[in-house]
Amino acid sequence: MTETAFDHEYPRVLSIAGSDSGGGAGIQADLKTFAALGCYGMTAITALTAQNTTGVRAIHGVPPQMLRDQIDAVIEDIGADAVKIGMLHAPDIVQTVAEAIDRHALQNVVLDPVMVATSGAVLIDNPAIAVLVRELFPRALLVTPNLDEASLLVGRPLGSEQDMQLAAQELLAKGARAVLLKGGHLPGDVVSDLLATQRGELHWMRGPRIPSRNTHGTGCTLSSAIAAHLALGSPLLEAVQLARNYVRAALEAGARVRTGAGGGPLNHGHAPIAMRLKPLR
Repeated sequence: MTETAFDHEYPRVLSIAGSDSGGGAGIQADLKTFAALGCYGMTAITALTAQNTTGVRAIHGVPPQMLRDQIDAVIEDIGADAVKIGMLHAPDIVQTVAEAIDRHALQNVVLDPVMVATSGAVLIDNPAIAVLVRELFPRALLVTPNLDEASLLVGRPLGSEQDMQLAAQELLAKGARAVLLKGGHLPGDVVSDLLATQRGELHWMRGPRIPSRNTHGTGCTLSSAIAAHLALGSPLLEAVQLARNYVRAALEAGARVRTGAGGGPLNHGHAPIAMRLKPLR
């Protein structure tokens, strides 16, 4: 039998995050996003949640050694071109992820500091927040907090674009290499997001608000889309812009679709792209 000659590989993206049994957020949203953007998705599950469109009923954390084994198994065999980090509920889980980033020299790490679900459920222990900032902010290429998460991180409410800019600077001072501060929770008909970097760059990205109650998993989807575009070779600013375009289109495509009794998911598969191929290195 003639041995197959391999000459291509898929763009590979690893999601280190919690599982959403309702399918709208967490690793389920991440995998849908990776697939829709033509990337090969992999997972290391940090926690199991029992949830649907109306809220979170229960959270069961994965033991740190099991999380370590998942990451090692994937990276040692398949590898990753980018990593998305989502729900990390406890300090030892945060530390396990930080050690894995160093052990495998992981690149293009996008950290979505998931702290509170859309339903209001708390998804992280308070002690874990300090460890998250200390251990993962410097190791991530980009941190993507929403307004509520940024408020927790800087210790005060944020109610304006000026507040957002000041908060972004504080998060950079805490060690983040770049921050995408999402302003969707501000009132008004325009949604403003701010990308700030350690080089002093400030990029405001604005667009009209899309009326929809189906916004569950928006943050997970955006961070995953950024990681996917980084895996595809886009520089950071372009990756953020392309990911925002994808999320906005997914929001529009899913706005009139009913899924469950509460806030439903985005339409991740509104315009799927065939699996991309990269020349094998």
